[in-house]
Amino acid sequence: MTKLLGATAILLATTSLAAAEGELQLFNWGNYTSPELLEKFKKETGITVTVTDYDSNDGALAKIEAGGHGFDLVVPTHQYVQIYAEKGLIVPLDLSKLPNHKNIAPEWTNVDWDPGRAYTIPWQWGTTGVGVNTSVYSGDINTSDIFMNVPAELKGKINVVPEMNDVVNLAVMWAGGEPCSEDPEVLKKARDALIAAKPDWISMDYGATEKLSNNDWAASVNWNGSTMRARIANPSVAYGYPKEGYPIWMDSVALLADAQHVEEAYKFLDFIEQPENAAMISAFARYANGIAGSDEFMPEDMKTAPEIVVPEASKAAGKFIPTCSPKAQEYMTAIWTELQK
Repeated sequence: MTKLLGATAILLATTSLAAAEGELQLFNWGNYTSPELLEKFKKETGITVTVTDYDSNDGALAKIEAGGHGFDLVVPTHQYVQIYAEKGLIVPLDLSKLPNHKNIAPEWTNVDWDPGRAYTIPWQWGTTGVGVNTSVYSGDINTSDIFMNVPAELKGKINVVPEMNDVVNLAVMWAGGEPCSEDPEVLKKARDALIAAKPDWISMDYGATEKLSNNDWAASVNWNGSTMRARIANPSVAYGYPKEGYPIWMDSVALLADAQHVEEAYKFLDFIEQPENAAMISAFARYANGIAGSDEFMPEDMKTAPEIVVPEASKAAGKFIPTCSPKAQEYMTAIWTELQK
């Protein structure tokens, strides 16, 4: 009987361990992870992925820094990767466990924020501009005046997504400066204009995909993929690329230093580097992905979509936002704090 109980205990322990090892915790932006992708991954590996959403880079970083979160993977925007690495919150990847690492497109392999892709795997990349309901406003939408100097038709009907780096850098470029500016005159112009414009906004919120679709908002500072999803539901929605300058960004997946399911995390990272799986991520959230060979698996409507294929006339205005200096970050945070009052 004792031997039987002992054997049962071992069996239960082994089963429990197997169950624990069949889990993965992903901390990602909301409405950004394909359910079909997770189903396919579970079918192929037996690993169940639980996704916890966040809605801002700063909020995600604060949660990870606080510890005790239980997450294995996080998906920061590119200018936050160095911050995570310097704080020791993410670890370099063991490329021997990632045979599909070679599938990262050449232009996304040796990037400034993560040379040689030591820490991250591409998730998706895109732009930040403005989504506008053209049945409400028929003027030029390729300008940050849409939210910095709100047209009469859009007053009280425009939202601004509360993502500091995007909004402040859009305002700085509108004011004639460069991203991460430390120029006091440019920063003052941007700050004053933002504060003056805020009474003409309806909100500073997320959810533009739905609220542009159902006409709750007539316009929003927004991301390109989200705007494409809104347009599919509401053909009056169009995406504007501000001629004064607009951010280009990439979100990438990183392995957290205190991850509990490391081997499962590597299986997931390698899985999303397969072109057909990267295309599933794009098909859901409607952004490009950074994996070579994924184009042939992409939905046909993304291959020509104006939100995905940047018009030639707008290409020069797009700028990758670097990791800002501590001084620039301090200025940006001060502007953002004042804007939140």
